[in-house]
Amino acid sequence: MDKASHLSLILDISPSQWHLSASPSNAFPLSFKTFLSHVLTFLNSHIAAMHENSLAVFGALPGKSVMLYSSTDTAEGADVVAADPNAYRPFKLVDSLVMRNIQRELELLGDPEEEAPIALVGALTKALCYINRITHIPTGAATEDPAVLIDPRILILSVSPDLSSSYIPVMNSIFSAQKYKITIDVCKVFGADTVFLQQAAHLTGGSYIYLERRDALLQYLIMSFLPPPAMRQVIAVPKQDKVDFRAACFCHKDIVDIAFVCSVCLSIFCSPVPVCSTCRTKFPIKTLQRLNASRPSLPPSANGTPRPGARQNTPLATSLR
Repeated sequence: MDKASHLSLILDISPSQWHLSASPSNAFPLSFKTFLSHVLTFLNSHIAAMHENSLAVFGALPGKSVMLYSSTDTAEGADVVAADPNAYRPFKLVDSLVMRNIQRELELLGDPEEEAPIALVGALTKALCYINRITHIPTGAATEDPAVLIDPRILILSVSPDLSSSYIPVMNSIFSAQKYKITIDVCKVFGADTVFLQQAAHLTGGSYIYLERRDALLQYLIMSFLPPPAMRQVIAVPKQDKVDFRAACFCHKDIVDIAFVCSVCLSIFCSPVPVCSTCRTKFPIKTLQRLNASRPSLPPSANGTPRPGARQNTPLATSLR
């Protein structure tokens, strides 16, 4: 624990999903207001754990992503936060600035007829860029200085389903996090499991937790996500028993069980194609005919529609050669 820890928190702020989460028909309804109270307590715990710890909060909203708080840039909003002798100043700044900025962004959204997709990829990309900026070692700085070495990680609190068109940007973000040794943790607060975020947590050495008791959100956050990566070598953190490694095809952006992979650039397609749309490689007609004839069939999905990549008549990825 001689190194400071940086936490970049990504909040999924989808009005429609939070409306469903707060529905009394759920076993454990969780409103957005209660969710924020738990999250702010968790953020204060991270700040109190070590004086040098830093924090950044990003919001993934419909159609856009914004930075809600940064511990390195608090001067802009600090002057509007009233002094409170009964409150610790850093805690007061986090609570006030995060709540004020979320309220402002929700007011700017208005009441659209159709909600745009959540910009989770944009928030994840901004978090990676921010970490790259604050972890850049200045010229001549001593790399052994604990104040210079920062242990970065990203925590995503998700309530929205997967967006198949974001598969490639998400994978690029995962590869960037792997290169810079950034751990990505995921807490699925509401909704079905997300395939892409499962892969992000698994490939970066993070934890993926599906919240079964949403009324115990704060306990999950403190017990599972408060310890920094440096401490995870000596404590047991929850890990995934099974990881869904399905991918989205490059042609229709659908998550597929059976895929055909270009042997040159490894692009993924739900059906054999004569020309790869990525690298423009042409494939022989006989190969396409053979693949179409040998393509296995899958049972229809729950709603009766054929699965992507299945012929209308054993998961397998076939290389186009």
